[in-house]
Amino acid sequence: MSGQQTEKTTLGQTLAAELKHEATATRKMLERVPADKFEWSPHDKSMSLGRLATHVAEVPQWVSPTVTQEELDFGKNDYKPANLNTPNELIEAFDKGLNEALDALQNVSDEDLMQTWTLRNGEEIILAMPRAAVLRSMVLNHLIHHRGQLSVYLRLQDVSLPGVYGPTADEQTM
Repeated sequence: MSGQQTEKTTLGQTLAAELKHEATATRKMLERVPADKFEWSPHDKSMSLGRLATHVAEVPQWVSPTVTQEELDFGKNDYKPANLNTPNELIEAFDKGLNEALDALQNVSDEDLMQTWTLRNGEEIILAMPRAAVLRSMVLNHLIHHRGQLSVYLRLQDVSLPGVYGPTADEQTM
């Protein structure tokens, strides 16, 4: 060996890289939400297009509290979803949350990511798992899941879909 030390990539940096990768596709999807279709819903039991897009835009905001707090208690939290009404507002909220998330992930230690984080509603524990697992399942997987729903909503509105993990039928060339 040459004696050079290589800096070890932290778990936070790895999660940040994955979030950044997923954010590119998510941002493209949010940019295509039609401003005049925010109230549209595919079914009475489904969220409206605007509510779903807002939810997708807000998911990155969950990273920082997961990294910096020991728990989230719905019983003490007066959360109200954002009222985003335009594609620009969606992008602004998404970018703000993403930047905060990336900062938090770049600065968290592997040891802190292995500490238990709890989601509760008063005395009822909904889940308790290592922060890294919460970030993976409740943030990244959650974001990907709802982005997939959003793509279906957009398709039903005849919006050209951007590629996520490769080109879409809308981007295929003969």
